[in-house]
Amino acid sequence: MARRSKAREVALQMLFQRDFNPDADARVLKNMIGERLEDEEMFLFCWQLVSGVLEHREELDQQISAVAENWSVDRMASTDRNAIRIGVYEMTFLDTPPPVAINEAIELSRKFGAKESTQFVNGIMDRLNKSRDEAAAE
Repeated sequence: MARRSKAREVALQMLFQRDFNPDADARVLKNMIGERLEDEEMFLFCWQLVSGVLEHREELDQQISAVAENWSVDRMASTDRNAIRIGVYEMTFLDTPPPVAINEAIELSRKFGAKESTQFVNGIMDRLNKSRDEAAAE
């Protein structure tokens, strides 16, 4: 497994944890990440994903809601929602190429989501990427 893929898995787990324990503070999350990722570079990348998604969650959720036909972000499965948030965060705030961010979100949903999660995440990420391309072309 690629090192960044492992960091994304841990980020998804931390965001999932935060969904069910909103009072978990940054120190607790950092400690949990440190237990799972010994490599400093991967720890920092994972923390960048977690803290970035938490900081920009409202903006990310607005982007997701704009393309999620008949779905509110709150109704999405936590694993799917957070895999998409990570992908959108990477496409919006990091230099991750959209095909990589989309593929990584799909792989997270394949590993942690339900049977139909990969199709759902792929559909949302694809629509979001197309809407971003259209907005950039204007």
